[in-house]
Amino acid sequence: MKRFPAVSTLIVIVAALYFLVPLYATFDFSLRMERGVLSFAAYRDVFQSDTFIATLTFSAIASLVAIVLGALIIVPTAYWVRLKLPKVRPLVEFLTLLPLIIPPVVLVFGYMRIYGNDSFLPLTTTDPGTNVLLVIGYTILSLPYMFRAVDNGMAAIDIATLTEAAESLGASRMRTIRTVIFPNVRSAIMSGAFLTFSISLGEFVMASLLNRPAFGPYLVQMGQDYAYQPAALAIMAFGVTWASMALMQLFATRKPGQRLFPRIPSFTPRSVKP
Repeated sequence: MKRFPAVSTLIVIVAALYFLVPLYATFDFSLRMERGVLSFAAYRDVFQSDTFIATLTFSAIASLVAIVLGALIIVPTAYWVRLKLPKVRPLVEFLTLLPLIIPPVVLVFGYMRIYGNDSFLPLTTTDPGTNVLLVIGYTILSLPYMFRAVDNGMAAIDIATLTEAAESLGASRMRTIRTVIFPNVRSAIMSGAFLTFSISLGEFVMASLLNRPAFGPYLVQMGQDYAYQPAALAIMAFGVTWASMALMQLFATRKPGQRLFPRIPSFTPRSVKP
């Protein structure tokens, strides 16, 4: 008979309690805004706030634009490196890891120095220009996650054979990337996209120093001014993050061309002969 894995089970239980107990305490605290009863008053106040809707919309749009820009940069780069320049792959991997090494505050001050008032392209002097810098910053933060997701997706397909087949049918290299490579790594792109979205949505340093109305600075400001609403925001942010992780896992396990949800078969009743 196999022995019960007591040590590993204990480790799993302790780790689960380490994460779930503070989460439950935060959720319980967020329900006690009205004295003596448990209610969702804190959540109601958050959803009724115009600032909450505005900052969440701004961060969501900036994150989605950064995801699209990152995919347009990473997919052709990873494709070209795997197809023609395999020796350059260690260098590309090192460059995509730099956002994890260099603090975002250094990146923001570099933006201010290069695109400040005295530069040839003063983007920091206007709101649209600052928004562009924030989107570029989010794109840079997404490089480590997007590149590895796309690179792993391309490792699962034979891009050399697909490229030869497309070129034999008269497709150009750009059309091959657009109509052959992109659809085959769509699940990998979505995996990196959900992870990027969950990280960019709560990013604080870049949005704060660039003075943008993003969701991260709003969370910090709410934590300084209120008690129960920040707990409700923390629970909602945690839910968004876990939803993104669940969708990332769902797309990561899907094969190219496979439906996200299986089609329900339709049954046609047979005609009964009298």
